[in-house]
Amino acid sequence: MSLRRPRSLRKVMLGVVGLTGFLVVWQLVPTLGLINSQYLPYVTDVFARLAEEFRDLAFWRRLGYTMTSWAIGLAVATAAAVVLGTIVGLVPFLRRATHTVVEFLRPIPSVALIPLAVLLFGIQMQAALLIIIYASFWQVFVQVIYGVADVDAVARDTARSFGLTRRERLSYLVLPTALPYLMTGVRLAAAVALILAITAEMVIGNPGLGRMIELSRSAGDSVGLYAFVVVTGLLGLLVNLVFRFIERRSLSWHQSVRGEEVL
Repeated sequence: MSLRRPRSLRKVMLGVVGLTGFLVVWQLVPTLGLINSQYLPYVTDVFARLAEEFRDLAFWRRLGYTMTSWAIGLAVATAAAVVLGTIVGLVPFLRRATHTVVEFLRPIPSVALIPLAVLLFGIQMQAALLIIIYASFWQVFVQVIYGVADVDAVARDTARSFGLTRRERLSYLVLPTALPYLMTGVRLAAAVALILAITAEMVIGNPGLGRMIELSRSAGDSVGLYAFVVVTGLLGLLVNLVFRFIERRSLSWHQSVRGEEVL
């Protein structure tokens, strides 16, 4: 514990130093005339604009709309991926039968489905949800299949020889093995869902952060554009930190997390 605290503190300090250096360079680039401030505004102007937006109730409503579509899409995608991934992973025949289909569907860019989503649902949240769910589903689905299939054969045979029921094997054998894979998939899916939520708003025109970015771009408001981009970056950082925290707490017993704590 005593060794871990200095390491954590040093990691935080290095992060702060890196961020401060980035902001200083950002401020200097337009100040020195390397890039016109019309295209790269001063960091002080961007953060002043952020302070204004944070006092605006409309900003928080749009942010809430983006996070609502993100949360719903991620939850639906995760639930569907866990159920289907567990079924497919437990049955070798299904793994072989669906392999080609999965490898065909998974690389399809989600943004390519935007015209179909608009055709089906119009300019509504459901259109964005279709894109978010499709992109997030594969992140969790593939990880769950790998996790379920990674159950040790000797442990599986031992459980059967001891007469464990299917539910007990799922609870005490399959779930502990698949959980690290699942948590990794959910963390990756959370980031992908946020990206697609904002992208869908930019392209489809739903209210939210993506729409605010697009309106700033079309109006030539570079300060507002960068301010909203910074907000999306902060959201991505927050989402990653929250899911890493959940992952560490839920896998505190696992050797991967315990190994990191020892180091």
